[in-house]
Amino acid sequence: MATLSKTQETLALMALAVLANAAVAAGDDASSCPKLTLHNLCPYPVWPLVTANTGYPSVAGTDDARLDGNGEGLVTMALPQGAWSGRVVARTGCADDDGMSACDDDCAPQCETGNAPPATVAQVSVGGSGGLAVYSVSLVDGFNVPMVVTPHDFAEGAQCPTLGCAVDLTQDQECCPAGAVAPQGGCGAGGAQAALFKAKCPDTRTTSTDVEATPQECIAPGELKVVFCPARDCTGSCN
Repeated sequence: MATLSKTQETLALMALAVLANAAVAAGDDASSCPKLTLHNLCPYPVWPLVTANTGYPSVAGTDDARLDGNGEGLVTMALPQGAWSGRVVARTGCADDDGMSACDDDCAPQCETGNAPPATVAQVSVGGSGGLAVYSVSLVDGFNVPMVVTPHDFAEGAQCPTLGCAVDLTQDQECCPAGAVAPQGGCGAGGAQAALFKAKCPDTRTTSTDVEATPQECIAPGELKVVFCPARDCTGSCN
């Protein structure tokens, strides 16, 4: 059997090293590209709006997506490769002039709830250093739909709690008095409302400097699930 020369052996080892590095890089890319799932448990339809933050690519498959209520509305999409940051809001009450459900630029003012304040907002960032994912539910712009973010398939030992607000604050007269109700529904925020929101939902952000009561350090989740109108007593994971 022919033997390899020193030069051929060196070239072969270099080729193997290149292939190994490519495989590692591919694995890193896959781990930094989790899925984003939206699930609607509300008793009414939701038209989710997924928007990438400035400088990040948009997410395919989110245009005019209607999620039927009572758990029937469920959609999963792949986030772009590498680092990504964006937000999710739940638009409600959308109907076009013919009474058919829709949620686009022609669906105003019915579609403004969730598209403009007051709105519950899920903020998500993935692909950070070491595969870190950061997520939160913000009530800074007000509240319109109960919402939580639940990570799945994350690294062992990572702190990946369910965060958000499972309480319908629109049904609480203290949190949502008549003066705070917006014309299209939902409750405005700011001032005393922020403190009341925080008391009812400590694992949300109600001011620009606020953080959740429950710490997070979520490494390499395979999926981030945004649930609209989750069960109020769900702990650890809201499906």
